[in-house]
Amino acid sequence: MNEKRLIFVTSPPACGKTKLSKKLATEIKHIVYLDKDTLIPLSKQIFAVAGQPYNRSSDFFEKEIRDYEYEVIMDLAFEAIKYEDLVMVNAPFTQEIRDDEYIASLRAKLKEYDAKLSVVWIVTDPEVCHQRMIDRGSDRDTWKLEHWDEYLASVNFEIPENLRDPDDEYSLLLYHNSTDEMAAESFEKLMKVFEE
Repeated sequence: MNEKRLIFVTSPPACGKTKLSKKLATEIKHIVYLDKDTLIPLSKQIFAVAGQPYNRSSDFFEKEIRDYEYEVIMDLAFEAIKYEDLVMVNAPFTQEIRDDEYIASLRAKLKEYDAKLSVVWIVTDPEVCHQRMIDRGSDRDTWKLEHWDEYLASVNFEIPENLRDPDDEYSLLLYHNSTDEMAAESFEKLMKVFEE
């Protein structure tokens, strides 16, 4: 892949974004890796200063924090793409990924940098995600695990086919991650794409 690309590695929580992103960032030459979770300490401080319980599924988070996290990580991504051909962002992009207007605007902005968008969508069985969430024991998952059925009803695990661009074969790339065997095979395919 010898062209400028902004790469999103995305999926619902606990599908394996961070593991895949870090593995790709280690194997791909000349890439900038950005993880939205790096901003969590700042967000925790906002909860604390506002006297709000730390709950990343709360109305407070949605209204006062969420969009700003995305704004900052995207500002960093566009700053990085001035200097490096490949920039990878690890984040759920839960709302943005299915918002055609957002994606069209993002692609238009990337054109100004002579860059294109590639989205790596991680396909994972929801129950596998549930177990991984339990295993990782993170405080960001507390509400989700305590209200699993309610949380699950709010999450879309479907492949975001709206991201496919008929003029760009690398617009949507799938990584199957419900088993180790699927993951290994998918990773090999992804590396062939990024090494072209």
